[in-house]
Amino acid sequence: MMTTPWKTTCRALPAFLIAALLAVSTFIPCARAALTIEEENKLGREIYEKLDKANALSKNPKVTGFVRKVGEQILSSQQRVPWDFKFNVINSSAINAFATPGGYIYIFRGLITLSENESELASVMAHEIAHANARHIDQMMEKSKKLNYAALAGVIAGALLGGGGGAGAPVAMGTMAGAQTLALQYSRENEEEADRFGMSYLAAAGYDPKSMVDFMKLMRRHEFYSNNIPSYFLTHPGTNDRIRYLDGLLEARYTRKGKDSIVGGFRRVQVEMLMEERNLEPVMTRFRDELKKNPSDVNALYGLAVVQAKLGQTNEASETIKTALSHAPDDPEILRDAGVIAYLGGRYAEAVAYLRKAYQINEHDEETILYLGRSYEQTGDTLTALEVYKKAAAAGSKDEQITYGLATAYGKLNNDAESHYWFGVYFKMKKKKDSALFHYRAALSRFPPDSDRARDIRQEIETLQKPSEKPAAAKNDPRAPRPTRRSPY
Repeated sequence: MMTTPWKTTCRALPAFLIAALLAVSTFIPCARAALTIEEENKLGREIYEKLDKANALSKNPKVTGFVRKVGEQILSSQQRVPWDFKFNVINSSAINAFATPGGYIYIFRGLITLSENESELASVMAHEIAHANARHIDQMMEKSKKLNYAALAGVIAGALLGGGGGAGAPVAMGTMAGAQTLALQYSRENEEEADRFGMSYLAAAGYDPKSMVDFMKLMRRHEFYSNNIPSYFLTHPGTNDRIRYLDGLLEARYTRKGKDSIVGGFRRVQVEMLMEERNLEPVMTRFRDELKKNPSDVNALYGLAVVQAKLGQTNEASETIKTALSHAPDDPEILRDAGVIAYLGGRYAEAVAYLRKAYQINEHDEETILYLGRSYEQTGDTLTALEVYKKAAAAGSKDEQITYGLATAYGKLNNDAESHYWFGVYFKMKKKKDSALFHYRAALSRFPPDSDRARDIRQEIETLQKPSEKPAAAKNDPRAPRPTRRSPY
């Protein structure tokens, strides 16, 4: 589950990294060394957009929402911070975390799945927040004569993109690990300061300060058993010395035990992350081992069921998720996936029963909406399926598959006007301009010319026919989670 450390030299930069260097060199002179707050914000934004464009960031709203809540809990104890912090999750099994300029904090999926509780994860985030608040990256820029601003941006973005892989490609090493050969490393003083302030943030936020030491010891055990150095160690040297230093702080200053959990739901978030691993066999083994210790572990049962379904073991998945439901009959996520598993097994009436209950508990979950609508259609109840899709659209859903469901449901009910309209919306979402225009025009011919729908369609046609314009660089808000959906097992 570990990634291979990314290594390169200044003399042998790969093509994707050279491109990254050139791409970011347009908005600041190469001769600059230190960064202003405004420049750090621009650099952080540039790195974020490169990661987002490469599909390196998790779009799972449950996971990203949890990480952001933990970050906000840590920040709530600080009276003044220089950044508007943004917290994101990198889709990689590497055990890493890092801060980039501008208050961007990134946590790797592998670090979340390794942590034993919420407080351990919070300890890593507090450490990275401390690096950002202390502007350690800017200090390194001032000390290093080898890198200018543009080169730093290229190294960070290029290292994180791991060679420019496509969607879902594992991300390589973290910021400072990728830049080590270019003389960019946190100093011992930087690390001690981040540890000291990070532990103070952790304690002030109500978390157990001892969890910072516990997590470092956990990584050290992981290194011993796996014969592989966690990437977080490569970016944060001197671990044994730091553990001794932090133990001293605990004895002298932080004697009161804090909480292991404040936001809550960490275990379910871990399960969500594990279910997104590429190699599912070790994940299945982990869930089975956890069930040997506690056969009633709802999260392990739930995770095992989804992994079984992804591996094509539909019958086993069905039995496992029923066991999970026997312990948590009103859990909307388990109900949803019980419905999805039943749908994939061709048991559509059973799927409707599970999904309808999940929908009653949480009518905003788009995966529940999609499969409930599909299940109704398979049972022949297209009208009810349409009502489910329509309600989601009226609530502002921008999900492509729900929009497609609307179009097909209207078509099955012989409402060609609305069917063409929603196909137009669907193809516009897919950025297929010609198909969208075809369906919009077909819809326009079927609506009364003075109707609201006709006016909307004419506006859509006019917009699509305009020459395309390049979107602004700062269009997306990195703090706004986007809808995501696991593949249908």
